[in-house]
Amino acid sequence: MLDDFFTRALIAGVGLALVTGPLGCFIVWRRMSYFGDTMAHSALLGVALALVLQIDVTLGVFIIAAAVAGALLLLQQRNTLSTDALLGILSHSALAIGLVVAFLSGIRVDLMGFLFGDILAVTMADIVVIWVGGALILGVLVALWRPLLAATVNGDLAEAEGMRPEVTRVVFMLLLASVIAIAMKIVGVLLITALLIIPAATARRVSGTPEQMAVIAGVAGAVGVTGGLFGSLRFDTPSGPSIVVAALVLFLISVALPARLLGRKREA
Repeated sequence: MLDDFFTRALIAGVGLALVTGPLGCFIVWRRMSYFGDTMAHSALLGVALALVLQIDVTLGVFIIAAAVAGALLLLQQRNTLSTDALLGILSHSALAIGLVVAFLSGIRVDLMGFLFGDILAVTMADIVVIWVGGALILGVLVALWRPLLAATVNGDLAEAEGMRPEVTRVVFMLLLASVIAIAMKIVGVLLITALLIIPAATARRVSGTPEQMAVIAGVAGAVGVTGGLFGSLRFDTPSGPSIVVAALVLFLISVALPARLLGRKREA
């Protein structure tokens, strides 16, 4: 019989993957992978400030991630720099400031834990946060699915139809900030982006519609979590990186599949 800590890790990881998969589809469709990386790097600053201010770490990460997303929107409106340059500035600045704040505060911070996560240390309270928070995130995503998809395909057309793409973009960024805050303890700051992108990329190869891709991405993420955890147990490797490696294996398998076996799939 599996140990309790392993069972908790499995339940938490699968719950997280079911959320990151569909969200990751929009990151892939919008070519926002570097934005996800920027949000993930900002998480370390949120951790440092949360410890200094003695507030909940998850709340601190969400606040900073949301602030970084807001800063990006404001800077984009000024049209002074390209988006990739702004993302590079925000990403590295947030990471550096977080490290400096953690050092100056004098508070001992488990950087390896926050960078790479420790899914085997999740508690029942963490599981509740993941599943309840994940259900809320997915609920909002389903409610905004049509305007989000329309804004992704053609922002001008979505605006002409009164869907207010800028508002849905802000909501999407807040959803992404929420899942990063939830996921940080599971897979760590540096691996969150991979869990968002790799299952979605896997699903894109074998799906025919956006809805299929979202579902398959969630399933692929859950399979990656399960395979990574059992692989970590078998080979005594770090759990977080093992999950990402398992997700990568699934992606490589999807790439290696001959086109004739996939049939005629319409890319999302």
